[in-house]
Amino acid sequence: MATRSAKRRSTPGTTPDKRPFRFGVALPRIRRELKALDVADAAMFDLKDRGHGSVFEQLVACVISIRTLDETMLPTALALFEAAPTPAAMARLTDAQIDRLIHAATFHEGKARTIREIARRTHEEFGGTLPCDFDVLTSFHGVGPKCANLALGIACGQTRIGVDVHVHRVTNRWGVIATRTPEQSMVALEEILPKRYWVEINRLLVPFGKHVCTGVRPKCSTCPVLDMCRQVGVTSHR
Repeated sequence: MATRSAKRRSTPGTTPDKRPFRFGVALPRIRRELKALDVADAAMFDLKDRGHGSVFEQLVACVISIRTLDETMLPTALALFEAAPTPAAMARLTDAQIDRLIHAATFHEGKARTIREIARRTHEEFGGTLPCDFDVLTSFHGVGPKCANLALGIACGQTRIGVDVHVHRVTNRWGVIATRTPEQSMVALEEILPKRYWVEINRLLVPFGKHVCTGVRPKCSTCPVLDMCRQVGVTSHR
């Protein structure tokens, strides 16, 4: 009996009272839970559904989203795209004009400069259409792997993982990875997450992290994956 218990404790993703974690079971459960809760989609995906699915639009929206809530990013990005619907039109705006349009976002002054530079280069170097190229996207100041991967996954259909704070927190809480930063989580998830979920995991875990697996006092009592979650770091829950 002791040998069997020790073996169970050493199985990755399990504790003595938990089932092994299976993405193929957990993510469909989360998908059904979000549909039942009828919560808003992750903003980047919502933007695509609203007709703003180009690489340029997705990249600009992701820059706006950095350290900014989806609830703020979505109307801010929509207002910017209404005022300047093309890279050429956005490049004609001054930094100050863009700043006024995205003023609700965190760090808006720096983001305004980044966005204008993205627009200028998109217009002048790429004929108004950004390519589906990771190296090109990350060559812009202020654009890291998260935004590049999200833009490429959503706009181009590339199999890439976009890890934001929600994906980072939830997957570490599940106990399937143990990392300190979203960048480390992206690398770790690339090793264990089935590729069919690479793009969708962001779409699922952003609203899941907001409404169920919250940063403070997560709703463990109603969580659809409680039987697999190791609840790492959870000291109080609902």
